[in-house]
Amino acid sequence: MSPSDSVVVAGLGRFGRALAIELAQAGVDVLGIDTNPEIVQELSGVLTHVVRADSTKKEVLDQLAVPDFTHAVVGIGSDLEASILTASWFVRFGIGKVWAKAITDPHGQILEQIGVHHVVYPESDMGRRVAHLLRGSIADYQDLGGGFAMITATVPPSLVGSSIATIGLRSKHNLNVTAVRKRDAGWAHADGDTVLDWGDKVIVVGPAEKAERFIDMA
Repeated sequence: MSPSDSVVVAGLGRFGRALAIELAQAGVDVLGIDTNPEIVQELSGVLTHVVRADSTKKEVLDQLAVPDFTHAVVGIGSDLEASILTASWFVRFGIGKVWAKAITDPHGQILEQIGVHHVVYPESDMGRRVAHLLRGSIADYQDLGGGFAMITATVPPSLVGSSIATIGLRSKHNLNVTAVRKRDAGWAHADGDTVLDWGDKVIVVGPAEKAERFIDMA
């Protein structure tokens, strides 16, 4: 994000609060909106602006100059009606990027149908990530959405000594190894001539299921 960007966050529960604070600490202009007076009081002085207001009402959002913001986040989860109404106003205002939290697949589908640009599932995404980490060979797992993932993992034993070009990941599996970290060394760009050694870690990007199968190769 550039210094000129501004973000409105409606719903300051655990997800919205953490996101808003992180952005504010990075110097981003953040407006937080919530109906809970205690939350608003706690975040007063932490965020650029924080107000107690009903984000489902257009006149309230207009008074707060929400249409002028470059990004918007709907952090409302349990109140589906409020989540959908708030998101619909953000979309109608023509805000450049609208993100929204969903708690179920049907909730997320509705958000997508009304034009939300990015729908996130914090609880299910974290559950999948931890499950992958528990498998042992995966050091980090990032769900990129749309069925794609970025995985950091140790090179499977069966691929030790092979070059990336020889393995044919891109041609056979539509996967890309973007970086490799040799033992006792930092991350470096990977290309077709890069030979994978025992103990190397790689960053693989592509279709999630194919990336997971690649990591699981014996």
